[in-house]
Amino acid sequence: MAEGILRSIDSELEVFSAGTFPAPQVQPRAIQVLKEIGIDISSHKPKSVDQFISRSFDVVVTVCDDAKESCPSFQGKVRTRIHIGFEDPSFVTGSDEYVLSQFRRVRDQIRERFQELYRQVINPGLI
Repeated sequence: MAEGILRSIDSELEVFSAGTFPAPQVQPRAIQVLKEIGIDISSHKPKSVDQFISRSFDVVVTVCDDAKESCPSFQGKVRTRIHIGFEDPSFVTGSDEYVLSQFRRVRDQIRERFQELYRQVINPGLI
């Protein structure tokens, strides 16, 4: 969700999303709740952070609750590292309606925090 949301804020950004333990496919509920706000991630594929470990980045943002502790060190040059933890809604249990509500809650948190990140760090003064 984070990649799709950040791309929606500024389509000119080069954005990559990867996990320490990537799922075999993008979570269908993530696709659904982003589609509700006009963001299509249905063609996205989960990737391992290992494929990006040697690349250089202006900004690396870790987003999962435990990613700050479990994410490997990037060997490439990283100008700014930021951790913004979000609960992973794919671990939520309960009725379909409840689980979807938690995906929406996390989606909205990501959107709010990433808009702030964009204004303050990525492109200060433009939004």
